[in-house]
Amino acid sequence: MSTEHLNAIESMMQQMARSVIGQEEVVRTLTLALLCNGNVLLEGLPGTAKTRSIKTLSRVLTAKLGRIQFTPDLLPSDVTGNEIYQDNHGKSELQFQPGPIFSELVLADEINRAPAKVQSALLEAMEERQVTVAGKTYPLPALFMVLATQNPIEQEGTYPLPEAQMDRFLMKITVDYPQTDAELAIVKLLQAEEGQQEDELTSITQDHIFAARDVIQQMQISPPVEQYIVDLVMATRQPGNYSTDLDNWIDTGSSPRASIALHRCSRASAWLAGRDHVLPEDVTSVVHSVLRHRMILSYDAIADNVSPDQVIDELVKLVAVA
Repeated sequence: MSTEHLNAIESMMQQMARSVIGQEEVVRTLTLALLCNGNVLLEGLPGTAKTRSIKTLSRVLTAKLGRIQFTPDLLPSDVTGNEIYQDNHGKSELQFQPGPIFSELVLADEINRAPAKVQSALLEAMEERQVTVAGKTYPLPALFMVLATQNPIEQEGTYPLPEAQMDRFLMKITVDYPQTDAELAIVKLLQAEEGQQEDELTSITQDHIFAARDVIQQMQISPPVEQYIVDLVMATRQPGNYSTDLDNWIDTGSSPRASIALHRCSRASAWLAGRDHVLPEDVTSVVHSVLRHRMILSYDAIADNVSPDQVIDELVKLVAVA
């Protein structure tokens, strides 16, 4: 295994960790999603560095960042772009004006504040890596990633993401408040940044990302670990086979997309650890981010304040490696 690309990715993570203090798991999960060519949903309270982490990632990669502030009056064309008449040597012609979706990293801020028709405008882009406007299809950049944020506490005037849209996010990151020592470091960092330009970051070429993706794509997983991945997902659909609690908590299990995502993310986790093979620990390290938005909990679970992460903890405890 070539260490050049791994060293570059580790350098990227270290620089992000210096800028986004106390959110190491967020940095790691964003990196895994980037290596898997997937999209990410970040959910957290205001001020937890969701936007800062995305901006830092774009600076390290020298990637074009497109920001879309989702609001109730946003239109699909505000996301994808539209055709407008422009004068071309005295002749009016329809020309396509690309929207912010035609960026390498797309920040969809407060995605649950826009109506469903706007949210669905992201679907084709996220899944097919292309946009169709007025019957014409336009490809998106080779490096393309949607990073959507939402606030879990302000639900008034929001439009919850439909299940089909949620399933298209490779991973969901829950961003928590930092610990005391990390918050103290944040205060000092922001004071140092006041009145100064942003810290210089050592950029890495995007070729490292593409090379890493090729290696990860070709990585093999042993049959017992593959069976473990499938068993974890199947347990969300047949929870009664494992425990009464799981049966009471899970209303609808995860789709086959969950197995595919778990397979991809486990390979990326192994590569990031410097290995060419996947261990069960790689699976359990990513299972929360992959499954937490792909299950629908029952009314009993919600009434008892049982979180998706608690359900996944129980799944990991009960499902054995073959």
